[in-house]
Amino acid sequence: MSDLWKLTYSQIKKGLNAGEFTPSELATSLISRIEAEDFKIKAFLSFEKENVLKAAAESTERRRSGKPLSEFDGIPIGIKDNICIEGTITSCASKILENYHSPFHATAIEKLLAKGFVLIPRANMDEFAMGSSTENSAYQITKNPFDTARIPGGSSGGSAAAVAASFVPVALGSDTGGSVRQPASLCGIYGLKPSYGTVSRYGLVAYASSLDQIGPLSKDIDGVVDVYSIISGKDPKDATSKNLTAFDPAKAKPVALEGLRIGKMKMSAEIDPDVAKAYESLLSDLESKGAKLVELDFSLLSNSIPIYYIIATAECSSNLSRFDGIRFGARKDPSGKLEDLYVASRSEGFGKEVQRRILLGTFSLSAGYYDAYYGRAQKARVLIKREYEGYFSKVDLILQPTSPTTAFKVGEKTSDPIQMYKADILTTSVNLAGVPAMSLPIGTDSKGLPIGLQVTAPLFHEEKIFGFAKTIQDWSSKVKLPEQIQ
Repeated sequence: MSDLWKLTYSQIKKGLNAGEFTPSELATSLISRIEAEDFKIKAFLSFEKENVLKAAAESTERRRSGKPLSEFDGIPIGIKDNICIEGTITSCASKILENYHSPFHATAIEKLLAKGFVLIPRANMDEFAMGSSTENSAYQITKNPFDTARIPGGSSGGSAAAVAASFVPVALGSDTGGSVRQPASLCGIYGLKPSYGTVSRYGLVAYASSLDQIGPLSKDIDGVVDVYSIISGKDPKDATSKNLTAFDPAKAKPVALEGLRIGKMKMSAEIDPDVAKAYESLLSDLESKGAKLVELDFSLLSNSIPIYYIIATAECSSNLSRFDGIRFGARKDPSGKLEDLYVASRSEGFGKEVQRRILLGTFSLSAGYYDAYYGRAQKARVLIKREYEGYFSKVDLILQPTSPTTAFKVGEKTSDPIQMYKADILTTSVNLAGVPAMSLPIGTDSKGLPIGLQVTAPLFHEEKIFGFAKTIQDWSSKVKLPEQIQ
């Protein structure tokens, strides 16, 4: 049973329910894998082995007594460090929250625990989810399991790397402008950004409240479908939660390609040739099987990066104002003066990227510039929403590369924030419009690095994404997750 870590989510779920192995045996195998390999990957900021084994033992006993909490009882799941777990440090990979123990569970966590999932916190991330490479963590840089000289993407890089390295079969991340999809793409796994409002944000430490969504990452599509069905649904604790029931996984059925209307984009110089080749090859295959390809005009969406960063930084400036060394956060009090306390606590507690975004957001919200920047960005956001509505009057799904490139090397873009921001050029518009999108693997480049496909559907129609993903699983199966990590 020592090699149970090699199993996919679907194999684990089937094996547990068939009694082929116990949750304790599974947890022991995964822990051994983490202890042997995570010093290379650095997917987890901390690892509470005793708590994991205890939860797995309780699940094992429930199954032995014939009283499992659900068919998912005993399945391990990684948790990003910005999702609150009662009694556990939730630091958002920031020094300002280095000793913050959450006094409550996030709603998504409560729902997972009610089904018997075994929680494995704390997956590393870019500080306060601000970044595209997981190089902005205050504690460590997470590496890509396919090549440890490269980044795993971000900000949910720890969650994606943990799944790709077979430390966990499924994980939770958060997506503000691509932070689930982009690392899923670079790590060769599945990652979903749900429709805004379908998953409660209660207990997710806010970066940009109108954009953030919790989403699952998994080795296979069934892991994404199952976890999404569990964590979705109306939550009275979240005012932005939509009045919808939880997603029914029975709706995630393969779709017929014959007559399926697929929106495609014209390749540009920003798209790596290997990524473009894999994308065009898939489209050609889909067309040969009866799908109808419709080229869409994405010229308006090309403005999504500046629109996104004005709105996101403005909201982060507001949300992070509470971390001042008094209400929240580590306190630095060099002189005993109130102003010095604020300055020292925030200067030492926040990293450079977080400080940069707070300053940018504060500027765009200032009295002299509010209408010129934030007000105009909100108006442009409405246009992007309308653009997507127009797209979906013509097509059933939109297919694009998730990332313009495969995983880049550690340190390659840290000196140029603009180039780092452009890593999200294909993902941010989805968050601005609130529509659902998922990244799934479709191949590898000449270096053997994964290439991801972003599938976008109309608002509240995740079942179309899941059905399409199940239909082209043969393409996704081309990407094999690494067993040996160099």
